Amino acid sequence: MLIDAHAHLDKYGEELHAALEEIEKHQILTWAVSMDLPSYQRNLEIAERCEFILPTFGVHPRRAPDYADRLSELRPWIERSPALGEIGLDFHWVEDSSQYPAQKKVLEYFLAAAREQKKIVNLHTKGAEREILDLLERYDIQRAIVHWYSGPLDILRALLDYGAYFTVGVELLTSEEIRQIARAVPLGRMLTETDNPGGLKWLSGTPGMPRIIWEVAEEIAAVKQATTEAIAQAVEKTFHRLIKDDPWLANLRVRDS
Repeated sequence: MLIDAHAHLDKYGEELHAALEEIEKHQILTWAVSMDLPSYQRNLEIAERCEFILPTFGVHPRRAPDYADRLSELRPWIERSPALGEIGLDFHWVEDSSQYPAQKKVLEYFLAAAREQKKIVNLHTKGAEREILDLLERYDIQRAIVHWYSGPLDILRALLDYGAYFTVGVELLTSEEIRQIARAVPLGRMLTETDNPGGLKWLSGTPGMPRIIWEVAEEIAAVKQATTEAIAQAVEKTFHRLIKDDPWLANLRVRDS
């Protein structure tokens, strides 16, 4: 079983059918994160078509200004979602610092809900790694996945000490910096992701398809000096440990045997 812990299935457009066929064929458990409410509603529809999809609600930091003054509207969707994401802060790609208070306000609303409802969070941290760590500690978030980490190694180590999990994705195929991060993250805290379809498109101009997750596993195997099969099994084991005894995920299609 392959694990794609961060993908944007609602962004596929005309290629969605082919993507779902690949997910089914290769049995790729795919966490479909959302950017905003319409994104989550679309992912819910897509999940009806494929049993290997976990759709979750989040508001991406780029969308935060649209929701900062209407947080109460989000509550029913947060309560419905079995985990929360994509949520977080972005102080790198979002250059307008006037948006940062809205990002923090929205993120804190989600983190408070995650603490109350004991849910996993799937986090965007670009340029705000220290702030994210501080907020995880403040809100006592017990299970956090850090998506596509590319920040300082000292903060990575601090996040590991806190108990965070990390996804490693398609940039591993081209970046020595990401390989260094992959070396630093123990397999027991590592998950695979694609950020499909946009992750690979950002790197190479070609939209990513689900099967690229196997190439990610192959590259992790090279970094960790292991076989690809051993990496896939280790990631699956890590994912099952992350969701173990989680009542919100009791009906997830793939469970540890």
